[in-house]
Amino acid sequence: MQELYNWLVDYGWVLWLVLFLGFAAIETLTLDLFFAMLSVGALAAMLAAVLSAPLFLQVVVFCVVALLMIVLVRPAALKHLKTGSKEQRSNIDRLIGDTAVTLEPVGSRTGTVKIGGDTWTARTGDGSLLPAGEQVAVTRIEGATAVVEPLRSTGSLPAGEQNDGGPAGLR
Repeated sequence: MQELYNWLVDYGWVLWLVLFLGFAAIETLTLDLFFAMLSVGALAAMLAAVLSAPLFLQVVVFCVVALLMIVLVRPAALKHLKTGSKEQRSNIDRLIGDTAVTLEPVGSRTGTVKIGGDTWTARTGDGSLLPAGEQVAVTRIEGATAVVEPLRSTGSLPAGEQNDGGPAGLR
């Protein structure tokens, strides 16, 4: 038992390095920033071991640094990861606010729209009926259905666009 203790005193940094790498590997599988915080604690304890700190102090350094990282850094990091600009959003969240073109009349229950090259089932949020070929804005996504509203109250096209009789955006 004394030999094991002497080895830990002499080569304790190896144990902390293994823990650091283990926690980092687990973090790559979970992606919830918990094991990353433990990994930083192990890295700090490894530094304490390299500086010849006693084993109990290495354990204290690990616990304190890991706890501080979990309590102080992790919530801020998670908040930063969950918010962001439109370019950072993914999946259907990116579609909210985009313009679409109605492919067939869209009402309170039925209709289809084209959003960025994909065809979606659609409905209006207020129950109004939108004719085919009208540009609309996507207000939200409910399952596989886009909830849309008229983009403009008038049917006029912006300057420079011509109406060739086909739905806008499909030319």
